[in-house]
Amino acid sequence: MGRVRRVLGRPIVIGLLAVGIMAGAAGLYWFQPWKLWVDNTVREAAPAAAAGDARGGGPRTLATGKLISHEHETSGSVRILELPDGTRTLRLENLDTSNGPDLRVLVSDAPVKEGRAGWYVFDDGAHVSLGKLKGNKGDQNYALPADLDLGRYRSVSIWCDRFDVSFGAAALSRG
Repeated sequence: MGRVRRVLGRPIVIGLLAVGIMAGAAGLYWFQPWKLWVDNTVREAAPAAAAGDARGGGPRTLATGKLISHEHETSGSVRILELPDGTRTLRLENLDTSNGPDLRVLVSDAPVKEGRAGWYVFDDGAHVSLGKLKGNKGDQNYALPADLDLGRYRSVSIWCDRFDVSFGAAALSRG
């Protein structure tokens, strides 16, 4: 036991242990591996027209898409809805993906490619972040900017901003 104390008491060993502990803490912060076992389910109702809206009717579907897996197993669907007042919402339905350290919802002009070829393309060209992913499971709504030209953007990605990789994506079909 005395030999171990002598070795651990040396300044170089103390320094190496301190550096190792700091590197481990930084790695935990960066990768946040516990999120792989923690699910966050969100159940937002689909947007509806306001009760007193004189134009009547419900939301109109402008585009749809099915999510495919990229870096992580991902499934669900995407709908872009327009309410009678002209506001538009991107809706994720039945989303099921892994949790991650910095997930965002991106609308992009990139084509959706299957496999590894599609993992990194969504932030290369024109793209708009709709904000942080509210949860890795469930149904969620994201407001689209009023000036967003839907003719320019053709895909949606669940994007990990920390590692610049798509967890999953959907090609938008106009409807």
